[in-house]
Amino acid sequence: MKKKILDRYEQTNEGYVIIDVATKRVEDLYEDFDKTAPYHKKDLDEDLVYYLTECVREIGHSKFVLRFVFEQFPSEQFTLRVRTSIQKFFLYQRELEFTAMKKMLRTSMILFTTGIAILFISLWVEHLIHMAEKEYFLNSVFAEGLTIVAWVSMWEGLATLMLNLVPHLYHLKLFRNIAEAQVLFYHPSTVYSDNSEDIS
Repeated sequence: MKKKILDRYEQTNEGYVIIDVATKRVEDLYEDFDKTAPYHKKDLDEDLVYYLTECVREIGHSKFVLRFVFEQFPSEQFTLRVRTSIQKFFLYQRELEFTAMKKMLRTSMILFTTGIAILFISLWVEHLIHMAEKEYFLNSVFAEGLTIVAWVSMWEGLATLMLNLVPHLYHLKLFRNIAEAQVLFYHPSTVYSDNSEDIS
């Protein structure tokens, strides 16, 4: 199955998978709402981001390069800006993901430690009840209720960690790989040539 997926992509002579992006102009790579912003600060087009991330997911652990083909080939200044903006955008996405992961870990730790604290309180309450001359029904219900709350809180903390940690780590690696990927630029007339060479 993996080979069939990789067969859909061209590869460089070094065996790197080529993720192609073809568009008319450099401006098409960016969102329209921040037209006046410098290119290295612009947000990439949402469809482009989705396409790149899905391609990288699809090829798995294979090494890859990004290849851009423009109808109007950009100047060297613009190719540098495109490389910089892609790198900075996905490094920024990685920072957002890292912040979200830290928030998740903090929430998980708070839930777990709160559960442990409540569990100790419930055990202490049960001890007081057993030490009393009479055991009242409501007191026993209260102690049992505390125990249930404690276990629920600890389980919620563990479940939050187990369900969310791996996806966060995966996205951190995904965004870093895209940010660090080599970016190539080609003329439309050479991109499908058997002997095409990188011109930027």
